[in-house]
Amino acid sequence: MRQTAPPAPPRIIPRAQHTVSRSHISPNALRVLYRLRDAGFQAFLVGGCVRDLLLGLDPKDFDVATDALPEQVKRLFRNCRLVGRRFRLAHVFFGQETIEVATFRATSAPPEGEEPLEGEEAGEEADGEEGEILDLGGPVTEPRAARAEAAHAPLGEIQEGDLDPDAVRMFDETGRILRDNVYGTIDNDVWRRDFTANALYYNVADFSIWDYVGGVEDIAARRLRLIGDPQTRYREDPVRMLRAARFEAKLGFELDAQTAEPLGTLRDLLGGVPPARLFDEMLKLFLTGHGARSLEVLRRRGLLAALLPNVEVYLAAHPGGLVEKLLHKGLANTDARIVAGRPVSPTFLLAVLLYGPIAGIIEAMPPNRWHELSAILDACDQAVREAQAHIAIPRRFALGVREMFAMQPRLEYPRGRRALRLLTHPKFRAGYDLLLLRADFGLASAETAGWWTKLQGASEQDREQMVDSLVPERAGAGRKSPRRRSGRRGRRTPNAS
Repeated sequence: MRQTAPPAPPRIIPRAQHTVSRSHISPNALRVLYRLRDAGFQAFLVGGCVRDLLLGLDPKDFDVATDALPEQVKRLFRNCRLVGRRFRLAHVFFGQETIEVATFRATSAPPEGEEPLEGEEAGEEADGEEGEILDLGGPVTEPRAARAEAAHAPLGEIQEGDLDPDAVRMFDETGRILRDNVYGTIDNDVWRRDFTANALYYNVADFSIWDYVGGVEDIAARRLRLIGDPQTRYREDPVRMLRAARFEAKLGFELDAQTAEPLGTLRDLLGGVPPARLFDEMLKLFLTGHGARSLEVLRRRGLLAALLPNVEVYLAAHPGGLVEKLLHKGLANTDARIVAGRPVSPTFLLAVLLYGPIAGIIEAMPPNRWHELSAILDACDQAVREAQAHIAIPRRFALGVREMFAMQPRLEYPRGRRALRLLTHPKFRAGYDLLLLRADFGLASAETAGWWTKLQGASEQDREQMVDSLVPERAGAGRKSPRRRSGRRGRRTPNAS
């Protein structure tokens, strides 16, 4: 391994000189920290939770970094499971809250601009398959760094399921890390983290903050800066480009010029990231309260073209059009729901994001097919397939998008008692929200959208009267088309309902 200079000592900020208080830290996180400390291990809060506490925000989760090995953490907590293929982590469960505990990972402090292609921040999410639990309990062994060599494999020749369980480091030919379980010290660990603002450690032993990389100053300046050489760090993990956009949108920070410069040239590396991980990152971008801002940042940084190219292609071809306005309004509405603590749906998000591509596919068909249900469903399926070439959309969400769009003609043209049955459809609320959104921009009848709003708030008796009084011309064929009698019993004309 290449020799580098010893890491510089941290700037230690005592409790009296910072604003992080234990009263704002999760009691369960404190339990984990104290038990690790009492067992003789180092224990720090690390990453975004420390950043958010310094900004006066409420962290959504709390991550812990320690010198205890994952197996040792498991011994201390009966409510602990070890998870992850790429990065072995301990999850300590307290009801609905999970405290993630990561062992310090090893590297030498690199000279500026020469960081080796062998790291990732310990605090990032585990990259095992969804729901994967690896129980790795048993005797504690020496760190595997002492008994295994680094392994390299060309891009496309190795899959996550083929990784050697005894290999501690694996890369593809672009420099992307496939596995990394080399343990070290806190002095090593800091160089594995992504941004300086996420590389602060809160020490439970004396309530101080340890800052190796000027993170406190960057937070004060609202600046987002990668640790090390940006080209190298993005190649290690291309998802860092999306994380940069997410933090820029979420925190309102400005990207440091060197951090922003490689985004345009390296964005295609996102094509080598597992689609399931990109779907997860998409949800973090658009379903955590800053979706409208995330869209603006992704487009400005050229990253939407790598994440959802069919969406970017449509928006670029119709700048400032009704669909772009609909998309921004839909994301703003979703952000408002999240801020208000109301539930949000990935299905609705996908329907709004893919509205443009779906509309473009329909508009490319002959005009006489535009209102056919089969044409609408074919367009949904094609747009979803195009998106799935880059992100892994779970089947339940893809089917949900299909149902929402299939519901639009039925909502636009309610037909008697069928309207009442439609109220009980599992996707009614999502379809109704899409109808309201379309009506805001003249893409559906505002009068009909108002009728559905009134119907939902009406009593059962009033609902009966409302559907019985539907005007066929406004309601879109409120009565069945007549059947033409034929010499053959049971045969219907093509326009029979």
